Amino acid sequence: MENEEKLRLLGASARFDVSAPSTIAAQDALSGRPGGIYEALSADGRRVPLLKVLLSNACKNDCLYCATRCSRNIPRASFQPQELARLTVELAEAGLIKGLFLSSGIVGDSDSTMARMIEAVEILRHQYHFRDYVHLKILPGTSDAAIARAAGLADRLSVNLEAPSSTQLQTICPGKNFRRGLLGTLRRVRQAIEPGQVRAGLTTQFVVGGAEETDRELVAATARLEAELALSRVYFSRFQPVPDTPLENHPATPPAREHRLYQAEFLLRSYGFEPGELVFDDNDMLPLDQDPKLAAALARPDFFPVEINRAERWELIRVPGIGPTSAERIVAARTEGKITSLRHLAMLGVLTERARNFVTLNGHFYPTPAAPRQLAFEL
Repeated sequence: MENEEKLRLLGASARFDVSAPSTIAAQDALSGRPGGIYEALSADGRRVPLLKVLLSNACKNDCLYCATRCSRNIPRASFQPQELARLTVELAEAGLIKGLFLSSGIVGDSDSTMARMIEAVEILRHQYHFRDYVHLKILPGTSDAAIARAAGLADRLSVNLEAPSSTQLQTICPGKNFRRGLLGTLRRVRQAIEPGQVRAGLTTQFVVGGAEETDRELVAATARLEAELALSRVYFSRFQPVPDTPLENHPATPPAREHRLYQAEFLLRSYGFEPGELVFDDNDMLPLDQDPKLAAALARPDFFPVEINRAERWELIRVPGIGPTSAERIVAARTEGKITSLRHLAMLGVLTERARNFVTLNGHFYPTPAAPRQLAFEL
């Protein structure tokens, strides 16, 4: 099989490994380019094109939802490490990509497959002097020695947990061990990263909707993992049924559910929210018709409105329309005098049409007739 055909096949197989929230960038290969080129987000929020590809789509696992499960009758292909490294360099020299996101099906065992993935990146780094971004997916059960090698090469490492608990994992991946194989590997990766290594951090990913898990369970697991393992972020990949798999008739997860989970994760990671502050319905799901921050604010009539001129930073960033940056501007502006107008708040970066329903200014309340039901992330 020629490299062009391998790239088309193995790039398409990698589409469910998330490189950017699909609320920001679609999880489809960029059109008009060779296969396997997807958008990712840089540390400063810029969209950058990555070669996102599997080293091999052969796999010993038979996960019930997976497009590359071993019992599915599909064309199989693999790159040799040298082939993939050279292809990556050619695409980078052509200005088509700014980095590599490399994963793989498990061929034989985790360590032998991981060794070939690491070899490809070593060739990139040492033979071709490739200095662009590299994200390496660590396979469950990979040895400590291989993890240490990967940590010395990659800008980001990740281990997919797929489900928030062992019981739920068994419903979609009966051949995998949650505590030892997945969570245990994630913890060993964290322990292996030395100061100054892996500058873009460690991440994980959940499949949303395949295992009948609730949003409350996903949010709780996200908060726990980000606190315990200092994850850079958690990604969510909504379940989409694949033909010729046992879950082909299982309903697809609505994009709105994935979107709400990303918003909730952002509140936990960047705003300092606790899971208990978020609002869930009777089925332990985030409301689809309401932004999680707004829902949390509307559920706290005892807390709001807050007085702009006295509130602490953590109180300010719980106000819809005020984010960490604008909260810091408010605190700084108060050293010069009181804030007494919505116009002054707007000059500080506050989205006043959202915030005015939840704040007072020097004791005065300026609500609108109805609060908005949808929010963007605030500065």
